[in-house]
Amino acid sequence: MNGGVAILVKTPGLSPVKTRLAARLGKTAAERWHRLAAAAVAEIVATVPGLTPYWAVAEPLARAGGAWQGMRSLEQGPGELGERMGRVHAALLERHDFVLLLGADTPQLDARHLEDAAGWLDAAEPRLVMGPAADGGFWLLGANRKPAPEDWTRTPCGRENTATGFRDAMARHGEWRMLPLLTDVDETADLARMLAEMARLDHPSAAQARLAEWTRAALPE
Repeated sequence: MNGGVAILVKTPGLSPVKTRLAARLGKTAAERWHRLAAAAVAEIVATVPGLTPYWAVAEPLARAGGAWQGMRSLEQGPGELGERMGRVHAALLERHDFVLLLGADTPQLDARHLEDAAGWLDAAEPRLVMGPAADGGFWLLGANRKPAPEDWTRTPCGRENTATGFRDAMARHGEWRMLPLLTDVDETADLARMLAEMARLDHPSAAQARLAEWTRAALPE
């Protein structure tokens, strides 16, 4: 198995990070949550054989300055989120047989989710996979073929119909497999749901446990 996994991140100090969390918890706390969540996602990816993780960094300066370390990195490049995801996916598909895209906003994911996605894409026929999010978006998107550039931008991100729009736009590139629904953390209210989903994990990682402890302490009374 030869899969690439890109974890899309923004760099505190160079880009606004988790602005809706920052409005309630403060800028420093929101940035700390983002860092801890990204570390938790990366730790889970590292446990799955056959997957090579990458930081997909929003800012060229951050990548050049080594702001994200511990594994390989690449730049997202300019444009809206869909355009940047398509660019990262295409770049990694030149090195790997299939590619998974992850955000840092669902650190409660289970290694079994990634094993399921990777096993599905590790096939000769064209296939796609999506992990839908409770807000109408998605927390994982992957394919073993390169969708057309316009398919990444046909549906705006951050909408209630984003996941459905991406599924429709990319349906001609293979058969879809859907993973379990998870909470994509944007608002403070999402943190409690994230913790509840993380509590259902059979074996949370050390990084997930650190994030859960920090989050419980940071939640407003």
